[in-house]
Formats: sequence, C-alpha cells, structure tokens
Amino acid sequence: MTLHPETLAVRAGTLRSEFQEHSEALYLTSSFVFGSAAEAAARFSGEQPGNIYARFTNPSVTMFEQRLAALEGAERCVAFASGMAAILATVMGLLRAGEHIVASRAIFGSTVQLLQNILGRFGVTTTFVSPTDPDQWRDAIRPETRLFFVESPSNPLTEVSDIAALAAIAHRRDILLAVDNCFCTPALQKPLALGADLVIHSATKYLDGQGRVLGGAVLGSQTLLDGVYTFLRTAGPTLSAFNAWVLFKGLETLDLRMRAHAAHARELAAWLEIHPKVARVYYPGLASHPQHALAMTQQRNGGGIVAFELAGGKDAAWRVIDATRVMSITANLGDTRTTITHPASTTHSRMSAEQRAAAGIGDGLVRIAVGLEHPDDLKEDLQRGLVAL
Repeated sequence: MTLHPETLAVRAGTLRSEFQEHSEALYLTSSFVFGSAAEAAARFSGEQPGNIYARFTNPSVTMFEQRLAALEGAERCVAFASGMAAILATVMGLLRAGEHIVASRAIFGSTVQLLQNILGRFGVTTTFVSPTDPDQWRDAIRPETRLFFVESPSNPLTEVSDIAALAAIAHRRDILLAVDNCFCTPALQKPLALGADLVIHSATKYLDGQGRVLGGAVLGSQTLLDGVYTFLRTAGPTLSAFNAWVLFKGLETLDLRMRAHAAHARELAAWLEIHPKVARVYYPGLASHPQHALAMTQQRNGGGIVAFELAGGKDAAWRVIDATRVMSITANLGDTRTTITHPASTTHSRMSAEQRAAAGIGDGLVRIAVGLEHPDDLKEDLQRGLVAL
C-alpha cells in the first residue's frame, strides 16, 4: 500500500511500547537494560538490533528518523543535535584530509565558516561557485573532489539550483551531491528524486515549525550513511530524545503548514514587488524571479521565504525592521510566527564583505520568513516602516 505524504507525516515511523499508547511515547533514558551478558554482547557487535545507549540509539530518535526518511523517500536517516552538526557529520563521515568540496557561494553563513575555516584546518578544502551556473561547478572539479554541496532555494536570496543538472555533473565524476532542503522540506521538494545523493536538514526550522527545539538530519542510502552514523556514534553530536519527540510530532502538520506559509509568502511578495519603496523582491513563486520556471518544476510552490532590497542600505533596512510590531526580529526561520532579519549583520555577518558581495547579500537586504499570521497584518506591519523611508 502506497501512502500519500500527508498520511506518512502522521503515521510513518510509529513505535509503540507494550502499553500500546496512541500518541507516541517519549523515551527519556540514557541507557537500556539487556536480558543477559550474551544479549549485551550481541547488541554491541551489531548481531542483534536494538537500543544500546542514547548517544546513538533511542526509540524517540528512531521514530523521527523513520518518519522523515519516509517523507523524503530515503532509505535511511541519521538525526543530529542541530543542522550544523548534520553538515559537520556529513563531511567528517564521508571525506578525509586532502579531499575537496565544491559548494554554492549562496549558503548559510555558518556553513561557509564550517567549510572554509574549520574543515579547512584539517585539510578538507572548498571552492565556492555560483548556485545557478552548472558550468562553474564542472570547472571547479579537481581529481580530489568528493562532494558537491548546495542549498536550494538559497539563504537568503532564494536562488534556485538545477538539482538534476548538478547531480548529472557530479555523478559523471563519482562525486556525491548533498542538498540542504531546509527552505522547502520534503513537503515542497524531494532532492533524492531529482538525483541528489544526500539531503540535509536543520530540523530546527520548518520540521519543528514552532521555534521550540534544535535538531538536524542527514538522509540518503543505507550504505552511504554508514560513515555518517559511525561519526555520530563515536563523536556524539546527538539529538536528544525530547527534541526528537517534539520534531516527530511537528512533522504531523508539516504539509498543512508549508502550504499556508507559501500562500502567505506569495501574497506578501506580490505586494512588496509593486511597493514604491522596495527596489527588488526575491521569491521563487514570482514570475520575476530569475529561476521561477526551474523552481516550479522541482518545487511544489515558492515556499515561505521572501527577501527584498531597499535602496537606502543598512539604515533603511534597520528602520523597516525596527518599525515592525507583529513580526519577530530574530534570525531563526520556519516558525508559525513571521520572523524578520537583516542578513548582512546577522546570519551572514561572519562572512567577509567580499564574500557577501559575491553572494549578492547587500546592506539593504531584508529577509522575512513568513508565518501563519494573516497577510494583511504583515503588510501593515511592514508599511509602518516603509512609508517612513
């Protein structure tokens, strides 16, 4: 029986104890008891499946992993304490010193820092290229290249990469393609079906959906994730059972929320596009977006992130942000509550000015993660600052 994604989001991955609870239980424990010394040995050797120690096995985490894997169409999911931990584990589990990554220059600022400054110290080098020009990816390949890494849509300009084209380039050279699917989630986009080898999530964002807990995940084939899981088991960037349970329950409403986020974002983006104080709007659901046609072929809709440029630079951006009364001034996204931030001084502030310029992140850029409030209230909230410019 093939179930629809809406059903999988509610039913997949459920494990019940002997009490047969309807709402899945939360397993708060550090370790698990074995029936005998022989059973303990069999668990530790891998001869017998089952829980051992909560650093790398826990039923609450397993339920979250299995449900997310079902939604992404993946053989396996490994969960982590945060999205950044998931990215770190991907590289540490699959690459070694002397190997090379080609990454989009349009990625989260902390990801740039991780790839360039931290992993670079251990001999894993990264070349940053345009997210929208496949030829640059092809030209950046070296004999030691092992991984392509891309966000699509990107943070914060919602640039859309041709996932199938990048997968084709990568696979001709036995290179893996990892796609950060944070902005879309499997409700809107399934990178594995487009040819990607790995999908990465900051579950903190839309998968939770209410700004409550941190979490991350890596998904792909059973064999490919062996090294990622080994890194988790040894190094311990573990998703807590409580956070896993919250994320697991958050997935139940993912499809409904993503449809509402996108509908509200589309309306707000269209309003901003014709506003006389706004220089430019970035939203994949608008026909004016450079990759609109591509986005509509690999995404279900435009998603919930809108960015816009103000001619007055940082002063204008900060004035609009500070004038809001409904939106939350915070860098997090994927919440039921709309959030607003100035990427150049928050999420991407640790990038150099040159890096931000190359990524198109100007001082007048504002990013909004559109929540579930009424769009008219969001327009009024922005209008308060825009009319004062």
